[in-house]
Amino acid sequence: MFEPIFKKFSQDIGIDLGTANTLVYVKGKGIVINEPSVVAINNRTKQIVAIGSEAQKMVGRTPGYITATRPLVDGVISDFEVTEQMLRYFIDKVHAGTYSFLRRPRVVIGIPSGVTEVEKRAVQDAAINAGARKAFLVEEPMAAAIGARLPVQDAVGSLVVDIGGGTTEIAVISLGGVVVARSIRVAGDKMNQSIVQHARDRFNLLIGERTAEDVKIKIGSAGPVPEPLQAPARGRDLLTGLPKEISLSDTDAREALAQPVRNIVDNIKAVIEEIPPEIVADIMHRGVVLAGGGALLRGLDVLLAHEIKMPVQVADDPLTCVARGAGVIVEDLESLSDVLLPADFESMGR
Repeated sequence: MFEPIFKKFSQDIGIDLGTANTLVYVKGKGIVINEPSVVAINNRTKQIVAIGSEAQKMVGRTPGYITATRPLVDGVISDFEVTEQMLRYFIDKVHAGTYSFLRRPRVVIGIPSGVTEVEKRAVQDAAINAGARKAFLVEEPMAAAIGARLPVQDAVGSLVVDIGGGTTEIAVISLGGVVVARSIRVAGDKMNQSIVQHARDRFNLLIGERTAEDVKIKIGSAGPVPEPLQAPARGRDLLTGLPKEISLSDTDAREALAQPVRNIVDNIKAVIEEIPPEIVADIMHRGVVLAGGGALLRGLDVLLAHEIKMPVQVADDPLTCVARGAGVIVEDLESLSDVLLPADFESMGR
């Protein structure tokens, strides 16, 4: 009955609900929101103080009664109510200027491939409670493949590796479905933690995860780089308890990142061992596609190509691949319905 009204006033959206960042694609407009998946909460009043970029600025700098937290851990919801509030914030931001009771968009959300039925339901419920009239789910590697413009519905195999903040998704896709998939909880966050641990063990310096992230972006690499790189790291000296600044080299960063990178490479090899021979032939011809923020790590494509003896390429703008893929589905839900996760979607509309 109200469907035509909701269609007129609502803008269907695709969401990459990531551990580190949330990206929102609006039908007909493209990606309009790219903000950290961070929420600041006042523990005294239980009220939300800030969401997204504003909350990110507070991480590590809040007074005792305010907590800046991520409501998603390793790609799945750890705090349902906070996730719901965050989704509502983004949906309202997209529909600014329209009446709140008419904001009932259809939403396509990318989720990790290894989540349980309970975790899938939690994402759908959070989206519906946040104002969506229907919530559709798509596996992140499938969305990444669509965003990278791979022929996912054709009878050819594609291997996609989506290295996000909380999880690395490795999937072989053919004929609109996932043939083999593996989701591991080793990705950008684990790389940051490895840099924190390396600074602690090697230099007796305690640094924060935001500093580690900056070091990873500025000088992180999976293999030798053409020119030496340096980056400052400020923190607390564990011996004196006083502030201290050191200069980290690309060699230091490479040593710190060696273990998580090796873990990712080994899991990609394990997935390749499970692939049917015909699809292996397709991948040898077409190559492996890297997506997600972790794909930007220097030399990762070269190292992986050497390890698996296949061509490896980084997708165009890998950070937005999942959001763009969700957006492509939003633009043409009818013809791409086969790539969505099976569920009783009609029952998800309220």
